[in-house]
Amino acid sequence: MAHPSTTTAGGLAALCLLTACAGYTPTPLPDTAALDAAASAEPDATPSERESDTGTVQTKWGPLSELDRDLVRKVRLASLWEMPMAQDAIQRGEAARVRQISREIAAQHHTLDGQVRDVAGKLRITLPVKPTDQQQAWMTDISGRSGQAYDATYVKWLRLAHGQIFGVIGTVRGTTQNTLIRRFSEQANAAVLNHQRLLESTGLTTPESFPTPPS
Repeated sequence: MAHPSTTTAGGLAALCLLTACAGYTPTPLPDTAALDAAASAEPDATPSERESDTGTVQTKWGPLSELDRDLVRKVRLASLWEMPMAQDAIQRGEAARVRQISREIAAQHHTLDGQVRDVAGKLRITLPVKPTDQQQAWMTDISGRSGQAYDATYVKWLRLAHGQIFGVIGTVRGTTQNTLIRRFSEQANAAVLNHQRLLESTGLTTPESFPTPPS
C-alpha cells in the first residue's frame, strides 16, 4: 500500500519536482481536446454509435459492450501513469537494468497509447485524462524514494498493475464480439506480458510484489 502520509496532490507535485531536477521532459500526454474534435469528425461511426457511451451498442465491427469499453479505458489509464513513471525511472533508477527496461516500457506505452486513442476514436469511447487516485498514490510512493528503495517500489507497483489488467484483457479477448476490440486486446496482451517479463528480469520481484493468491 502507498505510504499513509502521502496525498495525491503532494505526489504529483513531488513527481514534477523530481522530473525537473532530472533535467528531462516527459513525453507530453495527448491533447484530449484535439482528439475529441477529431473523433467527432470521424466518418466511420454509425449514428447508433454516437448516441450512447454506455450499454451495448452496435458498430460496424460488431457489438461493443461495457466490458469492451472498460478494457480500452483501463489500458489508457495504465499509460497515463506508467509512461511518466518509466520516464522518471530512466533518470532516477539506481540499477542499470531498471533504467534499461524503463526505456523499453516508456517507448512501448507510447505506441500502445496511440493504439488506444485510435480504437477509442473509431468506437466513440470516452477516455480518461488523468490517473486514478490509487495510481497517483503509487506515483507518490515511488517518487518519494531513492536508490534501491526507489527501484524496488517502482518495480513492485508497475508489476502489480500489469498483473491486475492481465485478467481483464483475457476476459475481453475471450468474450468480445467486436473485431476491433479483439485485435486491440491482443495488442494490449502482448505489451503487458512483455512488460511483466521486463520487470521480472530486474530480479526485484519479491513475494511482496505479488498479490495474495485467491483461496
